[in-house]
Amino acid sequence: MLKKNDVKIRGKIMKIAGPVVVAKEMAGAKMYDVVEVSKDRLIGEIIELRGDKAVIQVYEETTGLMPGDAVVSTGRPLSVELGPGIMGMIYDGIQRPLELIRKRSGIFIRKGEKPDAIDRSRKWKFSASVKRGDTVKRGMVIGSVKESATITHRIMVPHDIESGVVGKISDGEFCVDDVICEVGIDNGGKAGITMRQVWPVRVKRGYAKKFAPKEPLITGQRVIDTFYPIAKGGTAAIPGPFGAGKTVTLHQIAKWADADIIVYVGCGERGNEMTNVLEELPKLKDRNTGKPVMERTVLIANTSNMPVAAREASIYTGVTIAEYYRDMGYSVALIADSTSRWAEAMREISSRLEEMPGEEGYPAYLASRLSEFYERSGLVETLSGDFGSVSIVGAVSPQGGDFSEPVTQNTVRVTKCFWALDAKLADMRHFPAVNWIKSYSMYVDRLSSWYKEKFGDEWNSARAELVKILKRESELKEVVQLVGMDALPYRDQATLLAAKIIREDFLQQSVYHENDTYCTIERQGKMVALILKFYDECKKVKGELADIKKVRVMDCVKRIALLRYMDDDKFDAEYEGMIKGIEDEFSKSGELADD
Repeated sequence: MLKKNDVKIRGKIMKIAGPVVVAKEMAGAKMYDVVEVSKDRLIGEIIELRGDKAVIQVYEETTGLMPGDAVVSTGRPLSVELGPGIMGMIYDGIQRPLELIRKRSGIFIRKGEKPDAIDRSRKWKFSASVKRGDTVKRGMVIGSVKESATITHRIMVPHDIESGVVGKISDGEFCVDDVICEVGIDNGGKAGITMRQVWPVRVKRGYAKKFAPKEPLITGQRVIDTFYPIAKGGTAAIPGPFGAGKTVTLHQIAKWADADIIVYVGCGERGNEMTNVLEELPKLKDRNTGKPVMERTVLIANTSNMPVAAREASIYTGVTIAEYYRDMGYSVALIADSTSRWAEAMREISSRLEEMPGEEGYPAYLASRLSEFYERSGLVETLSGDFGSVSIVGAVSPQGGDFSEPVTQNTVRVTKCFWALDAKLADMRHFPAVNWIKSYSMYVDRLSSWYKEKFGDEWNSARAELVKILKRESELKEVVQLVGMDALPYRDQATLLAAKIIREDFLQQSVYHENDTYCTIERQGKMVALILKFYDECKKVKGELADIKKVRVMDCVKRIALLRYMDDDKFDAEYEGMIKGIEDEFSKSGELADD
């Protein structure tokens, strides 16, 4: 890791263009060095060097800056602090703790406000997992502290210590900057290890080996888990027009996904949406532990009214924190809402730099930046020998719902799940408004063995049958518009009825109903089995009951519709009763066809 230089380079402002400042007399400065601008010590980052001139993007409001104001380079890149105390925090895009700032300066952030990202005075109870004389290597776990009721924070050897022998270590209560371990290194010197590390946000954290994802990230949303699953260590894009429900869907994933850690990045979104997250998460209980969801969540809030330059940094801040917890052996879900606002920030900075614009004014490097971001996901073997993962879900907000625009297209190229939100479904109050025809997941085949192990061979065939029914419905709708429903043969009418049940009673969920807002994967499997059982019995019907109107009013149709609202303790009994009840009801209502 890079350390702070002793010699500081001092320059002067010569030009100001919004969040971009050009400083002269900066010879010797390096790309991506953090600088302090003017007497207010505004935080900025060097993004271009031209001779002795440095182009700086400032992460705070530049109002009041003047040519001639001082610019001082710190000699280190934009970095985040990593250590106990991160979990449950609310940061801005450059890791300033917003709650602490509110207490110090009120509802507005003062210029140059730079409180510590991690509390230096709080003591943590450290338990060592190595002893004197042990050989340790970079990334190896040397001890742990209890960061929250659900998260054990594992203290790792910093990456700038290749290897060494433990000379001194002990249990006890320490602050994050106290030396908890002394290591003798190869050159004969000693290195002290603290619980706090500093890591450059644009640099990937190392790992031993990367693997193909093999287990789904269960979100509790039926259209995702059953139809278009994302793997732990995978990537997903969720594009949609304004009002289609991107943020609400991401909120649901943040609340209920079975990842160990959630990192939620509100990148350029409206303040009221982030407020909803901040108000709801502390009240929610984790389904697995019974503890507050906030105890496993880190929030990065860089809303649309905050400086645009910090919006670009917020994505890197989030993914670096996610990688840090991955290195402890945790499964981490990073949710970015939205990458379109991030791309817009890049476009604004690029225009200030007078760079040659690409498609729709976005910089030519848009595709590579998106690729670099999503490539930081993955299932890995950590340097300490554990397994951890980072799953990335990014929202995309195309203008007017145009999926052919550059951000959506470049995101689709590098992500393997595409959850396309549909404005028409949203207008019909269908949530989540994921279009089941346009969406896809490239993890279905890779995860098939996991589903087979949990549910048997029938899961993959059942999922394929549901998709087939919905696609057939899409084809039949065009015929219905021409000749009407009654002109269709009974079998096609039965397909349309089954598709309606799938759409309204399975794919649709209510955020506000306590039993329907989250659905376990086991419950999803049983709901699928009931729907397909009903459809199979429909197809067997002949004779006097070959009237779809009689089928629609059957008791089993009503019971399937109410199943998603049922309490967990009653669900299994209802399922067992319905499996037999569907067959009985059809047998009593008419003659069955021979096989």
